[in-house]
Amino acid sequence: MAKKAAVRERDVVGLVAAFNADREAERVEMKYRLIADNPFAFLRGTCHLFYQDFPADRLLNSAPPGWICGDLHLENFGTYKGDNRLSYFDLNDFDEAVLAPASWELSRFLVSVLVAADTLKVRPAEAIALCHCFLDAYAENLGEGKARWVERLTAEGMVRDLLRDLRLRERPAYLDRRTDIRKGKRKLRLDGIKALPVDDAQRKKVKDFMAEYAETQPAPDFFRVVDVARRIAGTGSLGLERYSILVRGRGGLDGNFLLDLKLAPGSALAPYVPTAQPEWQTEAERVVAVQKRVQAISPAFLSAVSIGKRSYVLKELLPQQDRLSLDLWNGKLRRLESVMRTMGGIVA
Repeated sequence: MAKKAAVRERDVVGLVAAFNADREAERVEMKYRLIADNPFAFLRGTCHLFYQDFPADRLLNSAPPGWICGDLHLENFGTYKGDNRLSYFDLNDFDEAVLAPASWELSRFLVSVLVAADTLKVRPAEAIALCHCFLDAYAENLGEGKARWVERLTAEGMVRDLLRDLRLRERPAYLDRRTDIRKGKRKLRLDGIKALPVDDAQRKKVKDFMAEYAETQPAPDFFRVVDVARRIAGTGSLGLERYSILVRGRGGLDGNFLLDLKLAPGSALAPYVPTAQPEWQTEAERVVAVQKRVQAISPAFLSAVSIGKRSYVLKELLPQQDRLSLDLWNGKLRRLESVMRTMGGIVA
C-alpha cells in the first residue's frame, strides 16, 4: 500500500518539466498545451512516465525480446510513400525504438485504446472489445510466421479509404499549402502551426550541413537549400531541435522537395529496458536501423546523419504522409474493429 501511495503523490508536473528542461521553450509550451487537452494526448506526450511506472517484476517482462518502436499507441500508425514510391500504412514513429520484451509494445498500445475511449466516444465495454480485436489479429498473424504490410490493394475499411485518397494528392498542391511564392521562389510559410522562423545561426548550420550532405549524393544540386524553418510536428517530440528544409529537388517551383531534419535524443525506455542493446554509434543510427528492420518499406531519404557531436534523422516529407482520423468511425464499431485488426497484423 505504501508503494502505491508514493506513486500517487509523486510530482508528475515536476517530472514532465524535468524531462523537457533542455528543449526549446517555444515549442515545449505548445507541447504542454497539447498534452493538457485530454488524457489520451497526455499519454502520447509522456512516454517517459509510462515506462517509469511500468512494473519491473511482472510476467510482462518475461516475453521474448523484439524490436519495438517503444511508443506504440493509436496515433503512431500512418501512411507514407516508400522509397519504391508506393504508399503504405505502417508504424511511423521510432524515436523511442529499442530491443525489449515484445509485450511492452502490446501493453502500451492496449493502454492507449482504453485511455482514448472517452476521446473517441467509445464505451468501456467497446474499448475492451477493440483490445481483443487487436490481440486476436496480432496472435493470428504472428502464428503465420511472416511479416505483413498494408498497401492500397490489401487494405480494408478506413485504412483503405485513406490510402485511396492519397492517389489524389500531388506535390504542387502540397507545396502550395506549406509555402508562399515570393519573387519567383518558394518560401516556407511561417504560420506558427507547421513552421516557425529560424535565426541566422540555425539557418547557417542547416545550410552548411546540407551542402556537405549533397556532396555525398549522386545528384548534389537536388539538395541545394531554398529555405529553412523550425518544424512543428508530433506531440512527445515537440521541443526537440527540428527543421523543415525546402530544397531545389527537380527544379522549378513545383519541383521542390521538403525534408525533415530531427534531433535524435536517447530513447526514454533506455533506463528501464532489461534487454542488452546493440552498441549504436549514434542515437540516430538506432532510430533508422530499427525503423528499417520493422517497416516493410522505409520512407525515401531516410538517413542517420550527424552535425558536430549531435545526431539527426533525415527523411523526406510527402503529401502521402498522413494519420488515420479515428473519429471518422461515425458510431459504427465495426469500422474501428477493422482498424484494430489491421494494426494488430502490422505489429505482429
